[in-house]
Parts: sequence; structure tokens; C-alpha cells
Amino acid sequence: MFTLLSSVTAAVSGFLVGYELGLISGALLQIRTLLALTCHEQEMVVSSLLIGALLASLIGGVLIDRCGRRAAIILSSCLLGLGSLVLIISLSYAALIAGRIAIGVSISLSSIATCVYIAEIAPQHKRGLLVSLNELMIVIGILFAYISNYAFANVSHGWKYMFGLVIPLGVLQAIAMYFLPPSPRFLVMKGHEEAASKVLGKLRAISDTTEELTAIKSSLKDEYQYSFGDLFRSKDNMRTRIMIGLTLVFFVQITGQPNILFYASTVLKSVGFQSNEAASLASTGVGVVKVISTIPATLLVDHVGSKTLLCVGSSVMAASLVTMGIVNLNIHMNFTNICRNHSPINQSLDESVFYGPANLSASNDTLRESFKGMASHSRSSLRAMRNDMDKRGETTLASLSNAGLSQTEYQIITDPADIPAFLKWLSLASLLVYVAAFSIGLGPSKYLILYSFPLSPYECYILSLTRQSILLL
Repeated sequence: MFTLLSSVTAAVSGFLVGYELGLISGALLQIRTLLALTCHEQEMVVSSLLIGALLASLIGGVLIDRCGRRAAIILSSCLLGLGSLVLIISLSYAALIAGRIAIGVSISLSSIATCVYIAEIAPQHKRGLLVSLNELMIVIGILFAYISNYAFANVSHGWKYMFGLVIPLGVLQAIAMYFLPPSPRFLVMKGHEEAASKVLGKLRAISDTTEELTAIKSSLKDEYQYSFGDLFRSKDNMRTRIMIGLTLVFFVQITGQPNILFYASTVLKSVGFQSNEAASLASTGVGVVKVISTIPATLLVDHVGSKTLLCVGSSVMAASLVTMGIVNLNIHMNFTNICRNHSPINQSLDESVFYGPANLSASNDTLRESFKGMASHSRSSLRAMRNDMDKRGETTLASLSNAGLSQTEYQIITDPADIPAFLKWLSLASLLVYVAAFSIGLGPSKYLILYSFPLSPYECYILSLTRQSILLL
């Protein structure tokens, strides 16, 4: 029970990581309007978290071996709170970048430290279940982030509440981790064998820990025989081990799952979910599916095997991505409304012209009335132009100006009403199947395969650096 409680407390880091990964999907819809962010600036706000994660991965493996796994988790929780405070206190593009970088450092450090800590305190026959707890907490965090996105979608300065909700939890975790023991393996590394024996006794609820302590010392002795260069040599199958890890990390990132988390609301809005609330609510389905799919995977991984789950999940992911691609070939994506200047007035104009005055947010009652006639006239003009183009195949710039659009904008805007409902929902269904397949296969399996056996600092360094580099690219 003490081992389980320690693992759950450490896995709160996973919840915080998941929350931060999913949060930006909804917060970006508000922030881009308040700061009138261009597409490039929106991308920088999202990817600045990955820049921080890449920086942390350069020193993460070394830091957790020098300072300890527990200390690294405490540090990451404090950094998360600091980064969130920066985001809340100052509303500017530079502050967003700085705060997101700090949070990126935090989640990268905690991702490494949490998995290693849990793997090192868990008994071998329960290691798969306990390590998978981290993935379960990540997807629960993502679900709560999407719920938060929907709950605060129409609240004034709702993005501040979204960012601020994690601060109390981060502080509580840092306090709780202070009272938990260091990992026995770390204590042996530092030469504190007596302390390691006491910790093992508490974790295993036994008095004789000689056998497990001897196994830890033996594995550490073997580890010290290798240098960084040995990771890429055939000595003791090290090259195969590192290639398996690199390949797994590569496919976890390159299959696009992080992009879904970062841009779920944005993507769903572009395929016909018109308002911020509708897009955020639809993306909440992504979080629900992730949680529902991860729970059985976590419980079955020790019985079915991680390789079986990995193969099944990857096959279903491939099928769902093909389906999603075919469906979206028949949907004209509305990218213009995403990448335009999102000042509050333009946002209201966009919504009233393209989606109708009824879809304006409650805070825009005055604008709704002001633009009601304009919206009706603009939609009529668009319909007339569309009919005219069908007949003559051309239109004039003057008629486009009457509709309030530039020629380029008209060419790529699609009225959501023109998207067949079954295509919109089939696209969402394909997305949800893809998310579920990832949560069954690549999601928990990556942690189990990478952390079921103690990793050397070099392996931690290479795998974490590769993961963050691919994700940033």
C-alpha cells in the first residue's frame, strides 16, 4: 500500500503534464483573439513549451542522478507553478513565450523523473501496472484540461483560470513528495546502503531486503562498465537496446498524437464545429476516449504483454488515419478564420458574417445586434456570388468587396453549413478511434518498455533528447 501511495503521488506529475499539454488547445482560442496573434505567433506560443522541454532533456538524465528522482519531481512542480504565474500575471506575447518555456522545462523534467522513480520503487511483478499509472494520470490530466477549456470558453479572461488551476495541485505535490522516501536505487548509488535497506523494508513490508538490495548493487555495477559510446556498439546488445528505444520514441511523436492534443479545438473548429464552445466540447470527447481506452490497457498490460498492445494499437491507428485522410479530402478546411488578425472586433465580425449572429458569444450582445443586418447582407452577397460563379465561372473584385472579403480570403473560406453533417461527424469519429488506439498501444507501452528496466543516465539522456527533438520538429 505504501508503494502504491508513493507511486500515485509521483504520478500526479503525469496529471500536471497532461493538463498542460491539453490546456493550450482551448486557451489558444481566447489568447489569439486578445493579442491578435498571427499564425506564426500562435505556433510559437504552442511550440515554446517544446523548446523548454528540449532544453530540460539535455540535462534531465544527469540531473536526476545527481540530485535524485524525488528532488527532480519537487523542482518540476515548483517550476510549473512559477511558469503558470508568469502566464497569469502578464498578458503579452513575450510573457506567454517565457511562461510556456518554464512549463516545458517542468514537464520534461517530471516526465523523466516520475517514470524512473516509480520503476525503481515498484516490485518487479507490479512494475507494468505502476509505471502505466503515469500514462493514466496524463490522459486524466488531458481530459480535465479539455473540460476546463469548455467550462471557461465564454468566461471573461477564462484562460487565466485555465492556467491557474494547476498551481495549487503542483504545490501540494511538492509538499507530499518531500515526505516520501528517495528511491532505493538512488540511495545505493550514493553509497547509503543502510538507508536503502530501510526504504525497501517500508516499500515491501518485509524485514529481509538482502536479495533485492544485492540485485540493485549488481545492476549498478554492470551499468558503470559502459560509456556513452557503448550505447552505439554491439557490446552486450546495447546498440539494439538503444535502437528499440529510439524507434519507439520516434513513432510516438511522429504519428501526430501531440499535434492532436495541442490543436484539437482549432482543428475541430476548422472542419465545421463553429463556435469556441462547440469545438471545445467536441475536443472534450478526445479526453474522455483517452481515459476510457487507457484504463483497460493499464490493467491488462502485465497479462497481455506490451508488445501485443503495441501491435494492435498501431494497426488501428493506421486504419483510422487513412479513414480520416479520405474523409477530409472531401471537406474544405476553413483555415482563413484561424490565421487572420483576431482582434475582438474582427472576431465578432468573422462570427457574424460566416456563422450567423446567433453564434456570437454572450459577451458580444451589442455587436450581435449591430452586425445582424450586415451578416444577412453579407451571406446574401456570398450566395449570389457563388451562383454567379457557377454560371459564368468568374467574379469581380468589386462584388467581393461588397461582401467584405478579399479575393484570396473568399477562395479558401467554406461556410460550415456547406459541410455535410455525416462527414463532420465521421471525421470526429476517425479522430476518436485514432486517439483510442494510441492510448491502448503506443501510449502506455512506451513507458513500460522504456522504464521496466533501470535506465543509465546516458540512455535517459539520448531517449529524452530524441523525443523532444522530434516533437519540436
